[in-house]
Amino acid sequence: MRSKPLVLASLVVAAFTINLDTTIVNVALPTLVRRLNATNSQLQWVVDAYNLVFAALLLTSGSLSDRLGRKGMLLGGLGLFSVASFIGGLTTTPVQLIGARVAMGLGAAMIFPATLSLIANVFTGRVERARAIGIWGASAGVAVAMGPIAGGWLLEHFGWASIFYAMAPVGLLAAVMVAASVPRSRDRTAGRIDPPGFGLSTLVMAILVFSLIEAPVHGWAAGRTVAGFLLAASTLAVFVVWERSTPHPMLDVSLFRVPRFTAASASVTVAFFALFGFIFLMTQYFQFIQGYGALSTGVHLLPVAVSVGAASVVGTKLAIRFGTKLIVTAGLLATTLFYGWVAAVIDSHTSYGVIAVQMVLYGIGMGFTSAPATESIMGAVSRQKAGVGSAVNDATRLLGGTLGVAVIGSVYASLYGFRLSQTLPARLPAYAAQAAHQSVGAALVVAQRVAALGHPQLAGAVHQAATNAFLHGISVGCLVAGAVAAGGALLAGALLPAQPPTESVVEPAEPDSALVPVPVLALDE
Repeated sequence: MRSKPLVLASLVVAAFTINLDTTIVNVALPTLVRRLNATNSQLQWVVDAYNLVFAALLLTSGSLSDRLGRKGMLLGGLGLFSVASFIGGLTTTPVQLIGARVAMGLGAAMIFPATLSLIANVFTGRVERARAIGIWGASAGVAVAMGPIAGGWLLEHFGWASIFYAMAPVGLLAAVMVAASVPRSRDRTAGRIDPPGFGLSTLVMAILVFSLIEAPVHGWAAGRTVAGFLLAASTLAVFVVWERSTPHPMLDVSLFRVPRFTAASASVTVAFFALFGFIFLMTQYFQFIQGYGALSTGVHLLPVAVSVGAASVVGTKLAIRFGTKLIVTAGLLATTLFYGWVAAVIDSHTSYGVIAVQMVLYGIGMGFTSAPATESIMGAVSRQKAGVGSAVNDATRLLGGTLGVAVIGSVYASLYGFRLSQTLPARLPAYAAQAAHQSVGAALVVAQRVAALGHPQLAGAVHQAATNAFLHGISVGCLVAGAVAAGGALLAGALLPAQPPTESVVEPAEPDSALVPVPVLALDE
């Protein structure tokens, strides 16, 4: 018999690999400005090219893993992710790095749904499933801690490329653990593959995420932006009609009529909207405004990382005892309070003690929201369809995160540029002013160069203007994130059931989905 703790450890390491990559890359963004001359748009694409492919192929990968085998899909994804990450370290331009991130996104899409669906098939009772999902969710908190610290150390000692080289052995370690300990699992009742469903779902996600990414560049009301959202909506409508009419749908769209599934999915979307916005802004705040190095930034993020990890485990336990509605709503309210507090007090001299307390509050809010909501989603689907359920959960994470970067990043960038235009010294050369508008990091580089040319007063004025513009943008961005979190809390309080009506929603597992002796498992893939 397979050891459940060892199975869980292997799946957590695989999921941890994806979360670790995200945090390492975000810490490297300021370095990419200096080393690869990356613009704000290119920095966003280093993050979002990965997210675009990841999100677009999640539903397809989750459904295929149910049909073809979850373990095989997981191992294939880990192999691709590791190779693509190593290639990323060899790149010499932002465009090449973005290409490597595309391949990494494909690997991640194969990995993430399989980890959660395997957990749902191995841990079948609600209490043990909630505990396992809590630990799975806590791995995100550990990654937030380890990613910036490991990434910062690598950046300071070996350069930015080393963070991509380092991800390859982490992915291979996860693959070895999965191969040795995780049972094979698939949906033996699945019908034939649904190519139109796969194609339409991929198009919907790709168009929607691409439109979200490009909206800040071209404007939210621009014709191409509106056209993109309309095209995504119309493609979604075609997808729904097709899935309701085909005898073997890749996704049972009737699931979205179940409040336990839909309201929990919305809560996860809001939680990751806030998380990605937080990471996008705070890494820049620590490095550019507080002057921390990459490694120091990682260390200073420890409070939020530890609190997310602890709150994810505790939150799932509390949700079973007091109800998912109460815990998720409380988590979103804590997130709302965090963003309001940050917006009210943040400046270039804010005490780190205050920031640390704020991050603990945010970590508790994130942990109380994400892990219990994920448990609610997975409890609403049968174990045979766990791959698709997991993919929906992961898609809400990616959509929320991409929307968070797009919206909060757009608000910040617009306000930063507007305030900078008003406050930059008029005698600054036009080419230098144009460079300063690219990002706060670029503006500080301009200030350094002006000082080196023997104009300390002008340099100080540029530095002050860029700092004030950044703080203005981040304050309003925090208010936007807080408003979204408050809306999510109202939605969760109104629609999310306190407890599942019955555990009978989860169907009995097929023999190959359980922990059974290896000779039986080996027949199924």
